[in-house]
Amino acid sequence: MVTMVCAPGSVGGVARRRSRRAAGAAALVLALAGCGLLPPSDVDTGGPSGAESSAPSSPPADGPSAPGAGSAAPPTAERVEQARSRLQDAEVGPESSGADYDRDAFGSSWVDTDDNGCRTRDDVLARDLSDTRTDEDCGVSEGVLEDPYTGERTRFSAEAPAEVQIDHVVPLALAWRTGASEWDRDTRVEFANDPDNLLAADGPANQAKSDSGPGEWQPYPAFRCTYALTYVDVIDEYGLRLPADDHAALEEALADC
Repeated sequence: MVTMVCAPGSVGGVARRRSRRAAGAAALVLALAGCGLLPPSDVDTGGPSGAESSAPSSPPADGPSAPGAGSAAPPTAERVEQARSRLQDAEVGPESSGADYDRDAFGSSWVDTDDNGCRTRDDVLARDLSDTRTDEDCGVSEGVLEDPYTGERTRFSAEAPAEVQIDHVVPLALAWRTGASEWDRDTRVEFANDPDNLLAADGPANQAKSDSGPGEWQPYPAFRCTYALTYVDVIDEYGLRLPADDHAALEEALADC
């Protein structure tokens, strides 16, 4: 596992993030199942630079599992209240210009942060897609996505990887403008590969989202509560500040949970 060092702007440290990661990922998987269901440089189309496609059957036993079929319980009242509390504690402040943003500051490729032998991208595809086919190197060649952002069903194929992309819920460029520019490179690489901040999503929806925060962009209504919960968790985990319009939008979404 890559060793990360917390830099200014992070609040809980790497150990705290890792201790909460399993619970966060499990809750996200349940929410994805229950739904039934990057500026351009943040858009994933198959690889770190948008050019690489996955190879074509199960990831290692300790890797993430794909969401199951059927409905899942809605977020608990306790989790929603916790998110509301964290949101109230979040720093509210303006974005920087982001003129010095460079995608490579977050790493130039997907990495294996949990030492399970699979790249983060393949872990997320295996977690979020159903009916997947994978090769011995964890590359997902096909699967079915119940898209969290649109509610539509999308088929993934390694031959057309841009149809399903890996989205950073809190976009990298936005994170840069709200605190990540002050981190060391290791922390940024961890952030870019953190499964709690990653979702497999419909390609066009992901591109429409781009580097927008919740004040400018929202998923379809059935996923807005889970999106807000995830967004607040990530902001809290990494100590990022929130622009006022994003804070207001998250407050409204949590009120409707």
